[in-house]
This record gives sequence, structure tokens and C-alpha cells, in this order.
Amino acid sequence: MIQATRVLFYVQHLQGVGHLYRAARIVRAMTTAGLAVDLVSGGRPVPGLNAGGATLHQLAPVQCPDGDFANLRDGRGDPVDEAFRDRRREALLALFRASAPDAVIIEAFPFGRRQMGFELLAFLEATASRDPKPLIVCSVRDILQGSKKPERNRETVDRVNGFFDFVLVHGDPAFAALDETFPAAGKFAAKVHYTGLVADPAPPGESANDGNQGDQAGGEVLVSAGGGATDSGALLRAALAARPLSNLKDRPWRLLAGPNLAGDERARLVATAPQGVTVEANRDDFPSLLSRCAVSVSQAGYNTVAELLRAGCRAVVVPYSAGGETEQSFRAQRLNERGLAHVVEETALGPETLAAAVDAAAGGLAPELGGIDLDGAENSARLVMSWLDRLRPTCAR
Repeated sequence: MIQATRVLFYVQHLQGVGHLYRAARIVRAMTTAGLAVDLVSGGRPVPGLNAGGATLHQLAPVQCPDGDFANLRDGRGDPVDEAFRDRRREALLALFRASAPDAVIIEAFPFGRRQMGFELLAFLEATASRDPKPLIVCSVRDILQGSKKPERNRETVDRVNGFFDFVLVHGDPAFAALDETFPAAGKFAAKVHYTGLVADPAPPGESANDGNQGDQAGGEVLVSAGGGATDSGALLRAALAARPLSNLKDRPWRLLAGPNLAGDERARLVATAPQGVTVEANRDDFPSLLSRCAVSVSQAGYNTVAELLRAGCRAVVVPYSAGGETEQSFRAQRLNERGLAHVVEETALGPETLAAAVDAAAGGLAPELGGIDLDGAENSARLVMSWLDRLRPTCAR
């Protein structure tokens, strides 16, 4: 009996949950395509995570709850010490040996997650030295945080060329190419394969990007904070204050605060929300809400923007830019250039600016996607299967 081809997919989220949600979406596509997947998560557990038919393995969690990515903390919030690192490394290597995968996919590293090098370098060395050698793939989003340290870019290039067979870039180069935010990408160009953005399929009964008509139908204003780990409270508070100033003040407004927003802050939002405003943590039917809303208001994280594009809704984005973050600002600018969203910079965020942007979005035409590929999960599964088919005589178990 031929065993199913097995993939080990490693993902580490440190603050929000976006990396994990994108990985889970890709893993669901892989299991649907017939691959057996071990999903290894190193961040805080997320209740109800939909990993499809994959087996979820939870490492002892590490996190950076305050955004200090130089200092890892364990699940209790205590600093991580060498003994903890040793246990994590050995647990990951034990999972690798037990899984005996035909392919290993590592999310973000070596483009990010450098603080996880204490376990990932040993993991990569063990993977590369196994006979037969598994396929080794990097899974990375299309827009990266800029680095001002040239030596880090050189280190990334060396690690890509030294360990990885392929790099799955989860984007459409017509929207954003990897070398726009990682200029050294040309040094491993032959390994790069674009998958399209990773977005959930259109909700049943709704056509993807069919020209959202929510404003004509009396749809609500949907304000979403994503995972709620970044400073999304300011966006939610601004939305509450913007509603009475907007032409859409008589529409229902729904605020999705995210699972990670502090409980006391969510309680204050609920206590101050007037009639006609609903405050919730999150909704499993978020894609359906987007497809029916009059206007979406959100930050400009990868997953949220992918869902905005899938829904084809009128949108206002407020890119997170604190602490020198550039990724969301780059994405928001690209959306604005293509007429896909109105942008309010975080430094300009206030009730008046947000209300004006909501009104401008509501009064405009529904955005035209222009052929941006949103089937990144399915394309990722197809690419990995094609590479494994080519290598099957070598890595057959």
C-alpha cells in the first residue's frame, strides 16, 4: 500500500495570529489535495483553529506580547532561557523524526523569525542531512518589513541558497514583487515561485469579487481589527467617534475587536457603543460579512487585505506603522494606487479623517480586482505536489 505523501509545515506566530491563519489556510488546501500534513505551531494556542485534515502539533509556546521581538517569552510571559530553548529544539527534532516527511515547509524563516534560529538552524541541518533528503521549501508573504542592516540580507540569501530548494512567495507579482521589499531576491530568483495571495474561497452562493453592492442594499460599516494584537484599539475608538460624523451614521456599524484585544479595552468599547453599533471579538463568517458590507474599515495586514480583495468591497485601510513598521504602509499604498482602497495614515487617524474616508469609499464605484491572483493556497499545494512528483523516486518511503 502506497503511503500518502507527507509534509511537515512549521509556523511561528509571535504577536498576532496572521502567520498561523495563513499557514492553516495553505495546509487546508494541501490536505484537500491529498497530502498528509503535520502542522507544527510554536506560538500561543488558538482555540478552534481550522487546520482541515492536518495533524496539529503544538510546541511549548513562545511569544512577544509587547512587540519586543528581541526578547522571547514563554506561554506564561516569563523570559525564555537556554533550558527552554534546548527543550523546544529537541521537541521539534523529535517531531521531524517521527513524521519522516517527504517535504518540509518553513514559514517566514530566513526572511523573518531570526530569533527562532536557535531551533530552526538545527532543524534545517537535520533535514538537509537526512537520506533521502526531503524537499525544503520556504513559505513567505509578498511584502516584507524593510531591513536597514545589509548583513542581515546577506545572511538571508546565504541561508536560502544553502538550505532551501524553493521559495513560495504568497503574492501576485503584478501587485507586489518580492524584490520590491527584498532587493537581493535576484540572488535566488530561480527558486522563487509566486502563488497568488492566500485568500479563503468566496462564501457559498457568492461570486468572488463580483462588484460588492452593499451600499445600495443598506449594508453595514464593518470595522475589523484583525488579530487585535497591534494597536488596533485606536482604530476602533476612532470608528466609534467617526460614526456620527459620517453620511452612513444611520447604517449599522459592526466592530470586530479581534481575539487578542485586552479584555478591559473591549469592555470599554461595549460600554460606550451607542444603539446601532455592535462590538464583537470576531466572526467565523467574516468573508460573508465583507461581501455584504457598505464599507470595510481595517488595518492593512496581509490576511485582511486578501479577504478585502476576494470580497470586492469598498474599503478604507489604516496601515499599522508604529515602531518603524513599513509592510502595511507599502501594501496600503499599492491598494490606493490601484483604486482598491482609500487610505488614512495612522498618524492622521481621527474621527473627522476616518468619517471622510468612509464617505468617499461609500460614494465611489466598487473596486475592480484587475486579475490579481487570490488562489495562493491551492496554487501552493499544486506546486508542492508537482515538485514532489518530480522527486518521487528519490524520496519515496
